[in-house]
Amino acid sequence: MKTTQLIISGLCKLLCGMALIGVLLFWPAGTWHYWQAWLLLALLFVPMTCMGIWLLISMPELLAKRLNNKEKEQTQKHVVALSGLMFIGGFVLCGLDHRFAWSSLPLWASVIASVVFLIGYALYAEVLRENAYLSRTIEVQDNQQLIDTGLYGIVRHPMYTATLLMFLSMPIVLGSAWALLVFGVYPILIIRRIHNEEQVLAAGLPGYTDYQQRVRWRLIPGIW
Repeated sequence: MKTTQLIISGLCKLLCGMALIGVLLFWPAGTWHYWQAWLLLALLFVPMTCMGIWLLISMPELLAKRLNNKEKEQTQKHVVALSGLMFIGGFVLCGLDHRFAWSSLPLWASVIASVVFLIGYALYAEVLRENAYLSRTIEVQDNQQLIDTGLYGIVRHPMYTATLLMFLSMPIVLGSAWALLVFGVYPILIIRRIHNEEQVLAAGLPGYTDYQQRVRWRLIPGIW
């Protein structure tokens, strides 16, 4: 993909994402005066823009892979669809919670959740730096090399560890305790995604079976 196409594709997805999440939050909230929603939009899209510029300059091929979200595996298609429903339901519930004050979380909870979210984003950026084969779709690429150092020497799926921190902190950033129940579905979806992904990698990536023996933990050290 040419640089101009990458920029246009990236900008379109960025703006569409901002618009969609904005609608899902502010419309049910019934007001623009929802500071936690503005905070989340900043936490999401300011680092995302910076990361996109960094990838465009230093690793454009990886950026092209990250912009491709057409899954081939049927299991992954189901996971992506269910994840989309989770986000829609969770964001709408956050907006309604703000509107009708079903739950009231203190300011410090949103602040701490914001810090956790940024830690997750930092881990996500480090995973991108370590693994140039990190496509958004589950596949074994041509001449793909096994990555087993850095964060990959601690857990087998550090990107999902990062997203776990990010997505579970979102409802707290938004001030909704009830929405945490919806976003709590995410670990279940990730476990299903990992099981299928490891089957694909073990079948097609040389050395992955041995790597599974060396690095015991998939997602969280000492737990799973």
